[in-house]
Amino acid sequence: MTSTLSSATSAPAVGVGSGRRRSVTAAMCAGVLVAQSLVAAMNLAIPKIAASGLHPSASQLLWIVDTYVLVFAGLLVPAGALGDRLGRKGALLTGLGVFAAGALLSALAPTLPLLLAGRAVSGAGAALLVPATMAVLLHAAPPAHRAGAVAAWSTALGIGGMAGNAGGALILQYLPWQGLFWCYVPLGLALLVWCAAAAPRIPRHTAPLDLPGSALLVLGAGALLFGIIEGPDLGWTSAAVLGAFALALVVLALFVRHGLRAAHPVLDPRLFRLPRLRAGSLGIAVAFFGMFALFYVNAQFLQYVKGYSPLQTGWAIVPLAFGMMAVTKYGMRWAGGTPRGSWGRFGEARTVGAGLALIAAGLLALSTADAGTPYPLYLVFLLTMAAGAGLAMPTLSHAIVASVPADRSGMGSGLQGAARELGAALGIAVVGTVLSVRLASGTGHGAALGTAFADAAALGYRIAAGAVLVVGAAVVLGLRAGRRTPSYSGRTPRAHEDPKEAP
Repeated sequence: MTSTLSSATSAPAVGVGSGRRRSVTAAMCAGVLVAQSLVAAMNLAIPKIAASGLHPSASQLLWIVDTYVLVFAGLLVPAGALGDRLGRKGALLTGLGVFAAGALLSALAPTLPLLLAGRAVSGAGAALLVPATMAVLLHAAPPAHRAGAVAAWSTALGIGGMAGNAGGALILQYLPWQGLFWCYVPLGLALLVWCAAAAPRIPRHTAPLDLPGSALLVLGAGALLFGIIEGPDLGWTSAAVLGAFALALVVLALFVRHGLRAAHPVLDPRLFRLPRLRAGSLGIAVAFFGMFALFYVNAQFLQYVKGYSPLQTGWAIVPLAFGMMAVTKYGMRWAGGTPRGSWGRFGEARTVGAGLALIAAGLLALSTADAGTPYPLYLVFLLTMAAGAGLAMPTLSHAIVASVPADRSGMGSGLQGAARELGAALGIAVVGTVLSVRLASGTGHGAALGTAFADAAALGYRIAAGAVLVVGAAVVLGLRAGRRTPSYSGRTPRAHEDPKEAP
């Protein structure tokens, strides 16, 4: 039975020396960082896109940001299974190529529909490459180094948002919004060349594809986000919005029913009977919900309320990345490196609980900020969230990955990725909806706009903090229960079985 990363490998990392292993780790972390950075970079472009010839509405601005995240999230699990079946290195290189092609289409887009299409193409590429990076990383790392590899990967994922803010700020300070996408084209191609040279080939596994289940997952997530994003414009009681929520409920119920009956589902719902895997997925989702609520509001808050330039805005959040990196090292140590080894000084549940509580505390502190808040104090609020993310995210990623065997690592990476991106998409959608509702009546310009935006942002932050606290309590309880439950054995349990009893 597989219970730890150390024992969860069916294909040992034979022939991967320490020098090449470092190159593989750097390349995989760079790939996931770039994919994640495009989410945050778009937030900085919102004011320029809003003032452009595209003339997007408030809900259309949310779709410009969330289309990438929605496709990214919806395809992560099936893309992970596709990589398991067709080859992780091939999926990685294909994903980078598709990602760059989507950026090119976005840069050339003369209309809003084409821009959304480009964002969707890039999201599909990101969905292919991210699960493959985790699979390649685990294959290249010997058992003693796997927990550290997961921590490095999770840190790169976490600082992707800050890298997107800083890099996007530098680009948008001097170029129009199209320049952001032009820069991602050569970046994606350069990563393709690097990964082609660095990544080892991994034996394929017979992971069957579940196209009906994948389609249901994407449709259900899309319907849910449509209802949240379009609610303010169309009306929460309109037929379109209520129909979208009803469709999401029905489709996701069908997804669960399909998963229980299919021989090889893209995501077996019975896996969520494992408390540790369930808690890890939920924790990742709510952590990214809180962090991307921050990223969406922060870029506009600093420009509209504080009067910062795009460059000042992007670099103002950079210390968040250094805070996360500093805390991550200690977070993994406090939590314990393996689920059945030493549980560290505090243990997994307490470490994650403290991390999520700090994220919520940072959001509540940010809700008090206004035009007069000095940047050093604002930075304290940001670093509070950084400490929370550094404690929670690597530990939660490890909990998910350690629950599945290495020959299904694509599925495990896809599952945590789907939870992460759906959490990010919901964070953007919920806080963006709050902003559009509070600002719908028109607020003028200058100081009046800044005051109104600060008030709307405060409400959005408080709602996000409440969600993180409530869901975080459930996550802690699940992790405590998970310590007594074995990890996924690699065989799908039957309907009458408990997962821990599967041989």
